[in-house]
Amino acid sequence: MMMLRSLSRPLERCLGVRAGGDALMWHADLKPHASGDFSIAVVQANNCLEDQSQVLASPFATYVGVYDGHGGPEASRFVNKHLFPFLHKFATEQGGLSADVIKKAFNATEEEFLRLVKRSLPVRPQIASVGSCCLVGAISNDVLYVANLGDSRAVLGRKASGDKENTVVAERLSTDHNVGVEEVRKEVEELHPDDSHIVVYTHGVWRIKGIIQVSRSIGDVYLKKPEFYRDPIFQQFGNPVPLKRPVITAEPSILIRKLKPQDQFLIFASDGLWEQLSDEAAVNIVFKNPRAGIAKRLVRAALQEVAKKREMRYSDIKKIEKGIRRHFHDDITVIVIYLDKHRGSSRNKRTKQNAMGCTMAPVDIYSFNADGGDEDLLQTIT
Repeated sequence: MMMLRSLSRPLERCLGVRAGGDALMWHADLKPHASGDFSIAVVQANNCLEDQSQVLASPFATYVGVYDGHGGPEASRFVNKHLFPFLHKFATEQGGLSADVIKKAFNATEEEFLRLVKRSLPVRPQIASVGSCCLVGAISNDVLYVANLGDSRAVLGRKASGDKENTVVAERLSTDHNVGVEEVRKEVEELHPDDSHIVVYTHGVWRIKGIIQVSRSIGDVYLKKPEFYRDPIFQQFGNPVPLKRPVITAEPSILIRKLKPQDQFLIFASDGLWEQLSDEAAVNIVFKNPRAGIAKRLVRAALQEVAKKREMRYSDIKKIEKGIRRHFHDDITVIVIYLDKHRGSSRNKRTKQNAMGCTMAPVDIYSFNADGGDEDLLQTIT
């Protein structure tokens, strides 16, 4: 609760540094949080960075957000500004964090973005087709909450039991809401029995209405509100899709679990990482390497996989300009959260006293302008 109250004050923006040799990468090697250390890294591929991310820490709790936008950066930037304050508001009203508080915060963010879209539609109709995946983690009193919309992913690294104590096991904590997953595809089809084309296989990928892969998001209003199809402005300038009912939702999947002594670390990342690395590969990289710069190491491992698939060198990938680089890989955001508190680590006693503040990746890494770009863009659509 103390951490959430800090949201009522201006957020401290603690920036990291650009990674040497890659003008499109940013990272913060290692910082303290209430339960240990964390590391964050982002690499930009799109002309405008569509991934947004934040870690909010106090001596009592840690909050993590990874927001992977699509169709533009507006929705992910909006979530980055509004979701945590809504969490603070509802947690304060209800006396602490809970699944209900998280659902209310997600819903309030969705509704507020919808209001923004309605106000902006006459001058910027494309805003109705912008959306964002949303992955949130919270650690308080040794309890972990993970909430997710879309296909960003949270993975736990925990020590194996028995004879394999020097190995680590990957445990996925979030649900990928992507119709490329058969279970998700069937879920969407069952919700729309009268629409034989609700999910379409096109160009080697399953998509809802042939348009979008994720089945849950913030935004994407034109796929949730049938009235936008009939709006003459959106019909003329947007991407109208005839709807009988919403085809995607903003209802998050939520996991709550008590942290255990064998739980070592958490990886929160946008799908740009998971397209290149398996859960197990990512967890093993974290387990076998030093903490400082570990998020950057994961991003580089993903880019090395990109280079290998294209029969290129990693050094060649780094030279590709933003925008063009999107043809090779997606924006990638990685946050690694080490879990020391519940293991009685002496390291945690030192870091807990210093764990206060907010770390946010730049709005656009290429320009490295973490303030002005965000304000300018939001002003154009309000």
